[in-house]
Formats: sequence, C-alpha cells, structure tokens
Amino acid sequence: MKPCSILIVEDHPFQHLYLQNLFSELGDFDLACARDGEEALDCLKHRDFDLVLTDLLMPGMDGVQFIQGLAAQRSRPALAIMSAASRRMLMGASLVASNLQVKVIGLISKPVNAAALRCLIDQLQALRQSVPAATHPGIDRQSICNALDNGELQAWFQPKKALNNGRIVAAEALIRWNHPEHGTLLPGVFLPALIAFGLEEPLLWCVLKQAIAAQATWREQGYDIPVSVNLPTHLLNSHDLPDRILAFVLAHQGLPARICFELMECSVPDDISNFYAGACRLRIKGFGLSQDDFGKGYSSYMNLVSAPFTELKIDRALVQGCHANAELAQALTSIVSLGRQLGLTVVAEGVETAQELALLRKIDCTQVQGFLISHAVSADQFQQLLTHDGPANAW
Repeated sequence: MKPCSILIVEDHPFQHLYLQNLFSELGDFDLACARDGEEALDCLKHRDFDLVLTDLLMPGMDGVQFIQGLAAQRSRPALAIMSAASRRMLMGASLVASNLQVKVIGLISKPVNAAALRCLIDQLQALRQSVPAATHPGIDRQSICNALDNGELQAWFQPKKALNNGRIVAAEALIRWNHPEHGTLLPGVFLPALIAFGLEEPLLWCVLKQAIAAQATWREQGYDIPVSVNLPTHLLNSHDLPDRILAFVLAHQGLPARICFELMECSVPDDISNFYAGACRLRIKGFGLSQDDFGKGYSSYMNLVSAPFTELKIDRALVQGCHANAELAQALTSIVSLGRQLGLTVVAEGVETAQELALLRKIDCTQVQGFLISHAVSADQFQQLLTHDGPANAW
C-alpha cells in the first residue's frame, strides 16, 4: 500500500515544520502543506489526499469555512481538526463536517503531540483498509434480494459487557454480506443501497431469524444472551408491525423478553404518534426497547421519559475521548445517572480505549460495547467468546 497522503492546513510556518517532524518520526507519509484554506482548496482541486489535518483559527478563511469548502470538493478525504480553542469548539466544527458528510477521524488539541498523531494515523490506516470494499460494483436491487434469499446476508454479533463483573451479558446483531466474489462486506458498502431500494423490512426478518437461531444454539450451551436488533423507526408507520414481529418471533421459537429493538434515527415515522404507538405496542408484547444513539439526532429527554424504553444507548460521539474532556465526562455522568434513575440499562457504545472504559466504570455505566471489547463476529465465533468469557451462568 502506498504511503498515506496528508495535507496539513496551518498558517504558522513553525507549526508546519513541527508537524512534518512529528509525522516523519511516525512513519513514511506523503506530506503537503497549505498556509490557509484557499490554498488548501486549490490543492484539493489538483490532487487527492487520504487525510486533511486543518487548524481552526486561521486568518482569512477560517477552519470552519474551509470545512464547508472541503465538503463541496469532488473528492472528500478524511478530516482531522486541530486547535488551541476549547474542546467544545472542536466538537462544534466536527459536527459541521459530519453533517456535510465529511468523515472526521480526529480532534486534536494544541499543542499537538506524537501520541495524538499516532492515534490519528491508526484511525486513518483502519479507514484506508475498509475503503476498497466500497468500490465493488454490482450492488443493485436484485443482487441484494438474492443475498437475502440465499443467506449471504448474515447477522454477526457484537458483545456487550457488564461493568460490574466484566462478563458478556448481551449482544447487538449487525449485518454483514458474505459476498461470493468480494468476501465479507461491511454494511457501509451495501446498506445505503438496501435502504434506497426499500428493503429494510426484509432485512429485519433476516436478522431476527438468525438472531433467534443463534440464541437457541447459545442456550444449548447454557448461555442466555439477549440480542438487540436495529429497527428503523419509519417501519413503525405500519400499525400492525408489532403484531407481525411477535408472530414471526413465536413461529421461530424465539423469546420476546430476550429480544430488544434499538430504535434507529436513520429515518422518522410520518407521524410521531406512530413512533410512540409502535414503541408502546412492542413493550406490551414483551420486547425490550432501546433508545439508540442518545445524544445525537432527534433523540431527546422527552422521548426518553415518554416512551417505554428499557435501555439507553449513549452515542459513540459522547464516549470517544471522554477521559480527556471534562465537559464530555460531565455530560456522560449526567446521562448515566438519569438513565439509572429511570430504571434503564445504560450502554455506552464505541468504547475503544482503556481510559474510556475506566471513566465509564467510575461513573457507574451499566454495560459497554465497542472495539476494545470485540468487533462484531459470527454466531460461532460469539460462542467461542462466551466460552472464553467463563462458565455459563444459571438461568
């Protein structure tokens, strides 16, 4: 793989030299520099980069204006933002980028140090390794329908661990495409097309069926593992969906009490009453209900206290870097406390470092999931994780 190409946008010559030296100590990189946003946008018109590392506080075109210009480019590299401004300012700029569909992989407080750049490079390398799959052609409606019919779309499972004893206590079902030509494809490659073709409900049945089968296999080994399944909220426009879900689960010998639906914010119902009606009816039928991605999108305290949720999932944007950010740590403490007072299981997702885990344990978060614990794995591999985790508990 060729060296990562990185464009540094920084108005101070000394900072240019300093950053170049730091990068040279960390590996072989193709570095280019721009003194301001206008010069950087001109560079982006003439060549592609894997990463742009930009300052926020620059004369002329400031960093936020540059991010807006970056979003209009033909090619959109990953973005990292650095600044001596407050962490809240960095977070605000990152939200500008994210909502313009620019991938943000780092927020770095100045003065920049080698550890921060090392973490940034790790993120970039992981991103580069996942990009080639997105170029696979042939993902059309028929190919996705065929994949649903012939079992190529498979439910994998990411464990959730309890912080009081470190044991695996639940799992989230995540979809993977076992493609005959291209190997295992992550959802970012095919899920947008699947959504555009209106195939989310067939995907729901596919994931539910496989999750129930996996639970039955684990139960035979003595492990009773609840599984969370993502449910796009616009599907609740079908008033009979809770009835059809219950019938499907019972027909496949599933246990409603061991299935939790995570209400996703990728879409909204035509009428908010459909959201509340669907949520209530799923709970009436015995299913768990999770407020997914709390702290992002339209999730709100009103939803949390008005709908019959059993679980609160804190969005990864509030988790990443929480140990080094007093404001994030305060927000997390308040959310965890609220969730526990409401009697909810509080799950922090996107946990990637031991420091983040330590903070979440300190503030009494209930469960965690993320790459630090495990990536999503097949049902068989999940069984191995359970076995390695310890003997089955009585249930």
